[in-house]
Amino acid sequence: MNSKQRRSFLKSSATGIAAMALPGYTIFSAAAEQATTFENGKDATRILAQYALKTKYDDLPANIKREASRAFVNYIGVTVGSCRHEAVEISIDALRPVSGSSQATVLGRKERFDALNAAFINGVSSHVFDFDDTHLVTNVHAAGPIASALLAYSEIKPVTGREFMNAFYLGVEYSIRLSNALAPNHADIGWHVSGTAPCIGAAAAVGRLMNLSEQQMIWNLGLAASQQVGFRDSFGSMNKSFNPGRSAANGLFAALLAQRNFTSSNQMIESRIGWAAAMSTKCDYQEMLGDLGSRYEIAKDTYKPFACGIVIHPALDAAIQLRDQYKLKPDQIKSILIKANPYVVELTGKKTPQTGLEGKFSVYHSVAIAIIDGRAGEKQYSDAAVLSPKTIALRNKITVEIDKSLPKKSGEVTITLNDGRVLNKFIESAVGGVENPMTNEQLDAKFLDLTEDILPRARCKTLLADSWRMAELQSAGKFAKSTVA
Repeated sequence: MNSKQRRSFLKSSATGIAAMALPGYTIFSAAAEQATTFENGKDATRILAQYALKTKYDDLPANIKREASRAFVNYIGVTVGSCRHEAVEISIDALRPVSGSSQATVLGRKERFDALNAAFINGVSSHVFDFDDTHLVTNVHAAGPIASALLAYSEIKPVTGREFMNAFYLGVEYSIRLSNALAPNHADIGWHVSGTAPCIGAAAAVGRLMNLSEQQMIWNLGLAASQQVGFRDSFGSMNKSFNPGRSAANGLFAALLAQRNFTSSNQMIESRIGWAAAMSTKCDYQEMLGDLGSRYEIAKDTYKPFACGIVIHPALDAAIQLRDQYKLKPDQIKSILIKANPYVVELTGKKTPQTGLEGKFSVYHSVAIAIIDGRAGEKQYSDAAVLSPKTIALRNKITVEIDKSLPKKSGEVTITLNDGRVLNKFIESAVGGVENPMTNEQLDAKFLDLTEDILPRARCKTLLADSWRMAELQSAGKFAKSTVA
């Protein structure tokens, strides 16, 4: 039965409610009202609270456990790898005087902060390279805020690796589901989804570790929903990574308050004057609530092979393939035409970036540097790379043509050479996407490439192995401490 048939069945049959309800969940009102639960969001906050408290790691399918592990490995690699970025340095310098304690680790660094500020700084670090996990439908980067909040909490209360990975799955799953429910309208009106939905996911995840009561979890979700942050105009600046940093800290903040019975609304998610109504011009509650425990959105999470905005990836994939196939040099090239989805220009249309962060949101710089270097890792997004005369000269030969028929995962690059040859490459599904995912071996290589300048090579390999087996470790807090040189 597909989702449309299911909604029809629920509307037409009161007995269908019992048949289709989530196992073990309470029926909250009359059958006639129940029939529209996934249409109007009735009791959405309570349903999310109940599933958060009931989910168990042992009940997760093997492939979902694997995907959660992949997301966590990617998180550790990019967060440790970026721990010396200027945005992280500034955050540490600014917050050190007001941090109340040294409870928690800043991954990869010797400085320690109170749990809330550590969660924030690690959230910044997880995103500042723009190399984190990405759900391609909504562009939410879910793992960073969730893991950052959980690792901070695990250093103030004992948490096993298994408990951690169960909560991590839950937080990522909720972040994607909430993002799906609002997409694309949420982003269209300006919100940065990686600063909004993961705050609720992080609160749910930490609340699961706390074993909150159902009422406390409802308040927890409401408090998280009341702390939304982040606008898309921040892209290309440190403010972009600030957003998931605040999402991590705010989610942990909500759970700490709820644990002490700080109250909130019981219907903050679905209320006419609550979260969903304020965050978007539409909300699809079937995407948010449907098939909890059987449809896993974390399975659609993806991992970037390139350190830039995800919508650039098809063009990068095509450009690098053409470069390698024909052994191209910049001085051979007369012009480059990129055919792309409209979001490419909207999100990454900076023609003259002046910093490495701006370069991550420039399809022009990205394709130019990829042809010059044959890759688009973090080193290709330094200030020096962006301002290099060689890069600028090639960048100025690039034109982008919008093709509304192209999905975000697809793109086309045509390179005209000085000798008259015309080279073309069409990418149906860019490397790193759901249809063409990075392998575990590629994730390992990415992890080591990012961390080897931070930790000794042997330590990098040990940290990588421990990241993969997080669910087997006795202490998530000890794992956090192990990331420091």
